[in-house]
Amino acid sequence: MKQFSKNTPLKKKNFPLSEVYRLLEPGPVVLLSTVRAGRPNVMPMSWHLMMEFTPPLVGCVVSNGNYSFASLKKSRECVINIPTVELAKTVVACGNTSGESVDKFKTFGLTAMPAKCVKAPLIAECYASLECKVVDVKLVTKYNFFILEVVQAWIDPTLKKPRTIHHQGEGEFMLPGRTIHLPSPKTSLGRKL
Repeated sequence: MKQFSKNTPLKKKNFPLSEVYRLLEPGPVVLLSTVRAGRPNVMPMSWHLMMEFTPPLVGCVVSNGNYSFASLKKSRECVINIPTVELAKTVVACGNTSGESVDKFKTFGLTAMPAKCVKAPLIAECYASLECKVVDVKLVTKYNFFILEVVQAWIDPTLKKPRTIHHQGEGEFMLPGRTIHLPSPKTSLGRKL
């Protein structure tokens, strides 16, 4: 391993703390659908993470300044819809409008489909939809952080290699590229080898 001394010039430079979120992209941008007073709404969300395998738990941040926050907090259920790159412009448009004044499903041509376990709708145009129930709100007041349990999952089997979009901040998105396979005995793929 190469050793650095105090006299070795550092090639890294200072990075603004306000932009750290751009370095830790957590996964694909999703469309979070909720329902309020019988009216469906949708918002893009990129601050989420898997927390547990079984049952599948997802943590997510929904700003208390978003129209969807009150809907999620009151109904305690939602659907995480995973769009592909073909919906990128729609995703951005949804993020630049408020569900308080705009029917995003109608305005952006999204098809609401009934879910099996929750009142919030699935979005037909999305590759996958995860019906979720809020199971923990201890961090909502302080951090706007909800813990969701996925209670039903749906996927479009015709899409073999869906290309999701990943937000990097400031209007920049990344698309998944080449896939590499590195077997590990800890994964189901590794145990099959």
